[in-house]
Amino acid sequence: MIHKVEMDWGGRTLSLETGKIAGRANGAVWARYADTIVLVTACRSHRAGDRDFLPLTVEYREKAYAAGRIPGNFFKREGRMGEKETLSARMIDHMIRPLFPKKFRYEVQVFVTVLSADGDNDADIAGMVGASASLLISDIPFQGPIAALRVGRVDGDLIVNPTKDQIAESDMDLIISGDRESIGTVEGGAEEISEAALLEALEFAHENMQEVLDLQEELAKKAGRDKMEYVAPEIDADLAEAVEAAAAERISAANRSGDRDKRGELIEQMEAEVAAELAEKFPDAGKDIGELLYNLTKADMRQMVLKDKKRIDGRAVDEVREISCEVDILPRAHGSSLFNRGQTQALCTATLGNKFDEKMIDDLRGKAFKSYYLDYNFPSYSTNEVSFPRGPGRREIGHGHLAEKALEPVIPAVDSFPYTLRLVADIQSSNGSTSMATVCGCSMAMMAAGVPMKAAVTASGVGLISEGDDYVILTDILGDEDFLGDMDLKVAGTEEGITAVQMENKIAGIRLEILEEALERARAGRMHILKSMNACIDRPRADLSEFAPRIEYIKIDPSKIGAVIGPGGRMIREIEKTGASVAVDDDGTITVSAVEATAAAAARDMIESITADAVIDKEYEGTVKRIMPFGAFVEILPGKEGLLHVSELDHHRVENVEDVVAEGDKVAVKVLDIDNAGKIRLSRKALLPKG
Repeated sequence: MIHKVEMDWGGRTLSLETGKIAGRANGAVWARYADTIVLVTACRSHRAGDRDFLPLTVEYREKAYAAGRIPGNFFKREGRMGEKETLSARMIDHMIRPLFPKKFRYEVQVFVTVLSADGDNDADIAGMVGASASLLISDIPFQGPIAALRVGRVDGDLIVNPTKDQIAESDMDLIISGDRESIGTVEGGAEEISEAALLEALEFAHENMQEVLDLQEELAKKAGRDKMEYVAPEIDADLAEAVEAAAAERISAANRSGDRDKRGELIEQMEAEVAAELAEKFPDAGKDIGELLYNLTKADMRQMVLKDKKRIDGRAVDEVREISCEVDILPRAHGSSLFNRGQTQALCTATLGNKFDEKMIDDLRGKAFKSYYLDYNFPSYSTNEVSFPRGPGRREIGHGHLAEKALEPVIPAVDSFPYTLRLVADIQSSNGSTSMATVCGCSMAMMAAGVPMKAAVTASGVGLISEGDDYVILTDILGDEDFLGDMDLKVAGTEEGITAVQMENKIAGIRLEILEEALERARAGRMHILKSMNACIDRPRADLSEFAPRIEYIKIDPSKIGAVIGPGGRMIREIEKTGASVAVDDDGTITVSAVEATAAAAARDMIESITADAVIDKEYEGTVKRIMPFGAFVEILPGKEGLLHVSELDHHRVENVEDVVAEGDKVAVKVLDIDNAGKIRLSRKALLPKG
């Protein structure tokens, strides 16, 4: 049976429908917002797995036909997820993951398929709402609903789900999820907005998502299945008591050892000893013992913070780890820096390129080119682990995107800085907040490269430990504090305001009053970090690196583009023999780039010569290209030939043209006339003395 609910949302219709498509899935929702449509399915395995975490996967796939396009790859079909799809999948995962029962071990897959894209309303919002709705109406035990929306601000007015054109004018682009009481996740960028402005946007989003929660519940009443019975497996009480008696004191000592490596060694040693001590009495309980030890370690760390206001590395709750940084660590890179915050270390570089180095994006929104992009790499040695090297995973793509967003507002416009800018962060050591270290390190690398950026950008992570109404906010969280805590809030910005924010949590949501305090704590952390960065480098260098390319623009008449390119590209290849790279746009803009200034100048001179027009009465030194009975054709400018008639060779009568000139000769000539068809008439005798 088909069930459909709908509402007006931001001046467009949002509808949720089930029962028509994908009937065998545990839950399936056809979500439509304006003319953007996604199909979201939720499925679970028939048996619980034996993993110690929720085996949830989210797939987000854009069909090319959704925008009336054919895939541009060699095979002409959709392949692996692109960057945009990966980022959307991560947002949905972060939104729904905290809303499953503890110890739920059935494999769950949420599949979002974009079927129609209207170009104005991005499918990620429909996908997020549809994901919650599909889980809500399924038999999967999901503690929703949860809703999401995009918030923009144009001329000071907040907008629900701004269109593509409105986003272009907006000073913020935030995607926010939440439930009845709190905020679940936040993701997006902004143009140096204040903490107060961000809070206002969060409140605005929370108000405007309530009707969407109502809509999902209405659909669930009409079409929802009975939830499966699920009872979390319990661990034997005698085993739990024995593990606590054997491990509690050793866990407490390890958590208070102050050093991560030492703490890890003590925990590992304790786990082995406790397992050995209890092996005889509980021979098949190895997995349960591991779970109990993890829970005890987590509980002890959380109580340290909540009751004693102590952290596992000895810092105060509002203290930032020790910071050190340097620039120019790589002598041949255009700009480089090494940023250290505690045991987190990022090696960052800035590389300048030309138009050929732009990054091509080809997705539902069409083909586009990015002149600024950031790549984040997280090798296994940064956590002292061994793994097979592979391409960037979802986490690396997500962290890189966040850092890229954070720095984008301070990057100079292309018309004033005609370079392609690639930033790279290679994490050398990881103990929390590597994406925030990336922001700081790449900001310094750009300054070292001489990029005329607007201001330095700093970033800080903030965590939360809570129990009931009691909570403690932690500045600059460690990896273990992120893993064992309730929230990971990342905030980046300049001294003037916020440029990027991301929040994910492990509980149902975060109250606005807690977020207000957390944002202020993040700002204090950022300002502390900025002092250390400024002590290293406080402004962009006046000159670019000597190894960076020199780029200049030349504007020509578009009708002369063919002359610059030449037949089969012959002319442009000749120009590039100077050592310069040349890119030609359809509007007649030519970009010349070269590491050596002399090469750029030589290429510019050639282009100006090729595109120059012959002028009547002007003298030229030309090259004889062809001999005819009636005269010679002389090239006076690249690609421009004129006729030197036999009567204009000399003052006396010339019987044979070859008696005066031969092919390949250099000859001085004067332009006598240019007719309406552009044909040029030349004279040699006009430059010869009479007599």
